[in-house]
Amino acid sequence: MRIGVFICHCGSNIAATVDVPEVAAAARRMPEVVYASDNMYSCSEPGQQAIVEAIQAHNLGGVVVASCSPRMHEPTFRKAVERAGLNRYLFEMANIREHVAWVGKHKRANTAKATELVLMAVEKLRLNRTLAPRKIPATRKVLVVGGGVAGIQAALDCAEGGLSVVLVEREPSIGGKMSKLDKTFPTIDCSSCVLGPKMVEVAQHEHIDLHAYSEIVSVTGYVGNFAVTIRKKAAYVDWEKCTGCGLCMERCPSLKAHDRFNEGIGATTAINIPFPQAIPKKATISAAHCIRLKTGKCGACAKACPSGAIDYEDQDREFTVTVGAVVAATGYDLTDWKVYGEYGAGRYPDVITALQYERLLTASGPTQGRIKRPSDGKEPKTVVFIQCVGSRDPSVGRPYCSGFCCMYTAKQAIQTKEHLPDSQSYVFYLDIRAPGKGYDEFTRRAQEEYGAAYVRGRVSMLYPIKTPDGEKLLVRGADTLAGSQVEVEADLVVLAVGAGAAEHAPRLAEKLRIPYDAHGFFLEGHPTLKPIETNTAGVYLAGACQGLKDIPASVAQGSGAAAKVLGLLSRGELESDPQTAGVNLTRCTGCGKCIDICPYGAVQELEVRGKPKAGVIEAVCQGCGLCTATCPQGAIQLSHCTDNQILAEVEALCRC
Repeated sequence: MRIGVFICHCGSNIAATVDVPEVAAAARRMPEVVYASDNMYSCSEPGQQAIVEAIQAHNLGGVVVASCSPRMHEPTFRKAVERAGLNRYLFEMANIREHVAWVGKHKRANTAKATELVLMAVEKLRLNRTLAPRKIPATRKVLVVGGGVAGIQAALDCAEGGLSVVLVEREPSIGGKMSKLDKTFPTIDCSSCVLGPKMVEVAQHEHIDLHAYSEIVSVTGYVGNFAVTIRKKAAYVDWEKCTGCGLCMERCPSLKAHDRFNEGIGATTAINIPFPQAIPKKATISAAHCIRLKTGKCGACAKACPSGAIDYEDQDREFTVTVGAVVAATGYDLTDWKVYGEYGAGRYPDVITALQYERLLTASGPTQGRIKRPSDGKEPKTVVFIQCVGSRDPSVGRPYCSGFCCMYTAKQAIQTKEHLPDSQSYVFYLDIRAPGKGYDEFTRRAQEEYGAAYVRGRVSMLYPIKTPDGEKLLVRGADTLAGSQVEVEADLVVLAVGAGAAEHAPRLAEKLRIPYDAHGFFLEGHPTLKPIETNTAGVYLAGACQGLKDIPASVAQGSGAAAKVLGLLSRGELESDPQTAGVNLTRCTGCGKCIDICPYGAVQELEVRGKPKAGVIEAVCQGCGLCTATCPQGAIQLSHCTDNQILAEVEALCRC
């Protein structure tokens, strides 16, 4: 093989601590290397053109580029060698930036290490073989998991692009957390007025198949052909017949069901439509609170229903769909603020979460938009907002900033003054984080125009006290700017509770075969270059499931995920990556260890002449190599990274 080696200066990133010309000179003495040079920026257009010209001028049969991380630029250089007529897999990359230049300052030692890495790449390249991708037919249908604003945007964009969409939502209605909000920041737009038309469009779009009150059971297959089993949970109401008239709710005698949509502010009936703008606007019975389902008596809702939609014998149903790609948009859940004993741990009715307060502010909420204390129904005069409850607190396992709490607190302080002109709001904060467009101006408006008093410091404790004006909550905290203690007699305390990944997110991640972090957020393919993609081909992320973000960012990421799906499925067929595992059937003993270890389900058991053998589904295999490392017989090998290639690299290093 005639090998060419190209050493990159990367400006001063590499050249500052590595003698690049000396590495190039050493490369010229390596086996089968007929050309070596150093370039200022190999990834630039002139740098790539220099590689193409060198391949053609020197009749090179393989190329090594020593520069930055393969994760960043390996596809770039593979395309360059292809333009010159070489197979893209007759290329190797040595990382001498992150692995050498950025970890040490000793130039002589760095130069020696860089030379060794180049030699290892050359030795591996000598054993490389040409590989060719396979064509796979793709189903032009996409599954969107989660019906919040990010999932809605992704579904609509995919549908407008001509794809069939299956939208699955766990709750009885789409809309997610945004549907519970009264206003949005920083424009103070009506949340339902903004979201409502999109929800209706989802329901009416001919290319969107909506499955509310459903969940994902299993996902098998591979990019272009995922087989997804969906469970439609028993609603005990025939949604085909239900008209959403609400007569069943009026007649239901069971009034103790937890009102999930109103965040537990008050109770609701056992049969319930979440909110007036719900999509689909269908009733659902809570089996835990329905008198008929628990005792066999009652049946008031069935008698009241004019369309005969009540079905007490309803059961969960499962069905399977085939899709080409998946968008995960599972949103977020609030953290458990009741771990904070200093804030009452849920014992005081007038200490509520910001989302509960949002329901009090909303006209469709339990108080029809009138702010009332849960304890006695009176209007509060003094409202205290406490920031960072469950955010930036390693003691409760939430070291990160939730990102949008500062903004929604400012919004609620403004709304409080608009609803109650005689009220006074106090905001205890650690730092104000308002980096978005118009965000800082918005928080200043809350202070300067609406008189919200911002106190920099953490609240140490609060407890109920009796005053001449009735029972209040004494809030004790610190003002770190003034260097003094602060006490406020509050009528109502609102906690800016931090957010975390949705409770069910880790289980879904395992079904989709995608990784998630210690906090349950799905991990993207690359935090900088692939924020929407995952390491499982065909699975994309949108919204807060990947990391907490506000509504505009969630909408943008929903559209971004849709763009990725449209690009993936636009051609009707896909190319599989040939860097996959392969089985030598003569050596395979059928022990099944590779099947057990594969995180992607790419290895399956075959029967060959009556004996069990391993087989690899190339379209599913991601080339991680776990099976290769596990196989005791060495029967399963990873193409482009065989045992012999690894040993060649090790032997080269040992000779240095």
